[in-house]
Amino acid sequence: MLGSPLKDRRTAYLIAGLLASVVYLNALPNQFAYDDTHIVSDNVAIQSIETLPEAIVSPYWPGPYGKELGLWRPVSTAVYGAQWIATGGAPIAFHAVNLLMHAVATLLVLMLLYEILSPAAAFAGALIFAVHPVHAEAVANIIGLSEIVSTIAVVGACIVHVRGGVRSTWRDAAVIGALYAIGFGAKESAVTLPGLVFLLDAARGRIGFGELPAYVTARWRSYVTMLVVAIGMLSARYAVLGSIASPFAPLGADLLSELPRIWTLGEVWMHYVRLWVFPLDLSSDYAPGVIPISFGWHVENVLGIGLSLLILGLSIVGWRRPEMAAGRDTAKTIAFGVVWFMIAISPISNTLFLSGVLLAERTLYLPSVGLAAASGWLVVRLARDRKRAAWVGLTLVVVGASIRVWTRNPSWHDTTSVMTALIRDYPQSGRSQWVLGDVHVLQGRVSEGLLAYRAAIDLLGTHYQLVTEISRRLMGEGHYRAAEVLLTFAARDSPDFPLAHGLLALIRAEYGDPVGTEIHARRSLERENEDPTRHHLLAWALAAQGRFDEAKQARAKGLEQAQAVFWQQYVYGAYIQREAGDTIAAIALLDTAWTRVYSKIGRATLDSVRVSEFGLEPRLGAASESPEAEGAR
Repeated sequence: MLGSPLKDRRTAYLIAGLLASVVYLNALPNQFAYDDTHIVSDNVAIQSIETLPEAIVSPYWPGPYGKELGLWRPVSTAVYGAQWIATGGAPIAFHAVNLLMHAVATLLVLMLLYEILSPAAAFAGALIFAVHPVHAEAVANIIGLSEIVSTIAVVGACIVHVRGGVRSTWRDAAVIGALYAIGFGAKESAVTLPGLVFLLDAARGRIGFGELPAYVTARWRSYVTMLVVAIGMLSARYAVLGSIASPFAPLGADLLSELPRIWTLGEVWMHYVRLWVFPLDLSSDYAPGVIPISFGWHVENVLGIGLSLLILGLSIVGWRRPEMAAGRDTAKTIAFGVVWFMIAISPISNTLFLSGVLLAERTLYLPSVGLAAASGWLVVRLARDRKRAAWVGLTLVVVGASIRVWTRNPSWHDTTSVMTALIRDYPQSGRSQWVLGDVHVLQGRVSEGLLAYRAAIDLLGTHYQLVTEISRRLMGEGHYRAAEVLLTFAARDSPDFPLAHGLLALIRAEYGDPVGTEIHARRSLERENEDPTRHHLLAWALAAQGRFDEAKQARAKGLEQAQAVFWQQYVYGAYIQREAGDTIAAIALLDTAWTRVYSKIGRATLDSVRVSEFGLEPRLGAASESPEAEGAR
């Protein structure tokens, strides 16, 4: 029989897990939204068992910005691919996994808090973590799973460490290392695990300089294992991406590399506090002008710095209190929570180095574990003097937060919902103006679209991704002159990136300019040689100038690379081999083509060719039909 959640842990686990699940039930009907489409639903490389291994060792963000964005998350890519292959890409399955993983994360947070707080404080902290609205982006948006999986691995490793006693064993070190690799492979922020482990030890027992040698002697196995994992993961990142971190500053925040960052970070820190304490206004975008780049001191960033210093000061005072221990609550919990947040947020805080975002709600998932611990302690501390008021207050907070999560979930239903909410709530957002420009251009209102694009560039600056994406949209609608102006600036402003030169080569080819096409195609290929389109453009440009030997070499290179990309190239080869009388070679090429087909329609097409043209058995079985028949059904 279940008892009070403040005394019976089974009841506490049941309530926390159910609450974490129930508040996200209305996210289950959501579709693929926002970055989900690019990373999951449109990413054909993860949708086949044959191509998934290659996708795992490729940049996380598919397409022209993969390396430039500096993201490699092999665990997340593998999880998305496994879900797609197992479910056929049903969005409800992805959302169900997010919901279940959030419940698991909540239970692990509760388990960790039990190790360092009283049962009442641990339960209160876990409830707040389960329903906090700042987590809606991570749970209701499919790609937020990377945050959740990374947090599960990090918190799990912390639990293993805490329960392992004062001396690390090789068994515990191996488990911690495995979880570290999983967390790191899911999201880069897991790199902070060694700092979080040290924080746990420091908070539960004073570690002065005199105790450090004994501490290292007792714990060296775990730290050596984590060091080996970190070196391995960072080396693999370098091999895949060509760098350890992203060369891009946050969208619209290039000036942070030139201005004192503290002016802007002061305002960002104010948003951190606001989002935890009063998370009523939520946004899918915090780029300028939601959070503007500051050029000096003003009221908002001074208040942000002042509030941060006040919280840090209280944390220092709290750190001098007695050590944290299971079943005992001290003011040191406040310090622990704040320092946990600072360590976990550091990779994307833009404090030590520039990251890809100025602020994103999903990135607060792991850092919020510390704030949940501090909040749980605060509830219990208030309950000492006013027990009824404290627990009634917690109930009201949980109910209010649950309602806000429930109302926020539909905003992530699909991309249109996300952008509609963004434009409605934050029209001053540079991203919302960017999206509004896309809408106008697609609807044929080019002048209005250009005005919106200009507003986006005014707000976000001439960020490389922004300028090239706007240019691609304009090119898709036939507005080459406007695109060329933007791309010329982007190529000059960011000469080390290939995309702008590649797109300029396409534009010059459209205008029949072989010299200009050659110049930009060569500049693009100097930076990224694996692009069959650029080789074909170069071949045309060289042939148009009468340089046929060079043109043949470029054409051969383009065909070689295209064969590795398009399955139709292998089917073409199969036709040629069949005509030459080499049936075995033709079948081998068809088998190779099968490993390059990423879509259901493509596989149905190839199967139809195998049966009707080559007299082979269908690989999809009796249900194999032409795409037209499939569409008719």
